[in-house]
Amino acid sequence: MPVVNRIAEFSADMTKWRRHLHTIPELAFDCPKTAAFIAERLREIGVDEIHEGIAQTGIVAIINGQGGGPTIGLRADFDGLPIIEATDLDYASTHKGKMHACGHDGHTVMLLGAARYLAETRNFKGRVALIFQPAEENGGGAEVMVQEGIMDKFDIGSVYGIHNAPGFVAGGFYTTPNAIMAAVDTFHIDIKGVGGHGAMPHETCDPVIAACGIAQAIQTIVSRNHYALDDLVVSVTQIHTGTVDNVIPDTAYMNGTVRTFDPKVQDMVERRLHEIVAGQAASYGVTAELQFERGYPATINHKTEAAHATEVAREIAGENNVIADAGREMGAEDFAYMLQERPGAYLFLGQGESAGLHHPEYNFNDEVAPVGASFFARLVERSQPLSEV
Repeated sequence: MPVVNRIAEFSADMTKWRRHLHTIPELAFDCPKTAAFIAERLREIGVDEIHEGIAQTGIVAIINGQGGGPTIGLRADFDGLPIIEATDLDYASTHKGKMHACGHDGHTVMLLGAARYLAETRNFKGRVALIFQPAEENGGGAEVMVQEGIMDKFDIGSVYGIHNAPGFVAGGFYTTPNAIMAAVDTFHIDIKGVGGHGAMPHETCDPVIAACGIAQAIQTIVSRNHYALDDLVVSVTQIHTGTVDNVIPDTAYMNGTVRTFDPKVQDMVERRLHEIVAGQAASYGVTAELQFERGYPATINHKTEAAHATEVAREIAGENNVIADAGREMGAEDFAYMLQERPGAYLFLGQGESAGLHHPEYNFNDEVAPVGASFFARLVERSQPLSEV
């Protein structure tokens, strides 16, 4: 895994930073310890500006290059997840019930490593805006940072981000020149029936049976209401009802997720959910209320920027370790909001075989952090060179 020599020299520092961050995971926007650690490292590194308190705990730091030119944005998310860690690491989470189970600690040190190199060398024109973002997992921190004006305030012309990828070759990259991750929506269904004794179901309007009927009918949205070659996922993920074995309950609650790429498909799913819930409720003699919450939009790379990022990735990882058109995934990412505002690209960086993302035994691979930092550094130097080659 070829990396920039100077970044390789301080890779041990990056490992130390990452493992400290792993011990102090924080959630959503409430990440004061994480933000303080990042700001302290940025001051040591010697960036030119540090702007704190964006989206509560987010940070934008500026590094000036040599001479005038555009500003390139590099983003790292830094929030954790509400998961009980099961790694038994020496540097496991000290915040009970919270864990860096998605590698955002690794994303953060990759950007800090790039920042250290870029602040030392400044072998580029224009500026770099280092975007450290909270609340990717929950809350849409990227959207809030955009709403608070970071793109215009810091004159960011393009923006790039990386996410680690368990199961893909360590130090390799993959991306795609168009949509790379799906839009995510959430639905909630509250069912109200008439409970009673489990031995006398004829005296009830059973919300349990209604919930089962609704769950079954929802499956027809994918199988019968959309074109088979359009990507769509509709999953019922929760059904909660009842407390004891011999009582039919009064109520039931259902929840699920919808993943789409096409707004027309998204609209169709919302419409069909309303129709199915109303129709099934009527057929079972219960009442049911649907809430459909639109979440992160699809993450759509810009073709020119994705091609440019791919070439830089090949420089770092080698031709055989980079996939330029890997297709799209049904996961979601709030970096989508930044790509709606500015051209840019989102890439995945392989971290080898490991537990999957959001798993209690997951741990970021420290060996790939210098690769990600090198990618960010070279991306700046290739995007805003001091002289034309």
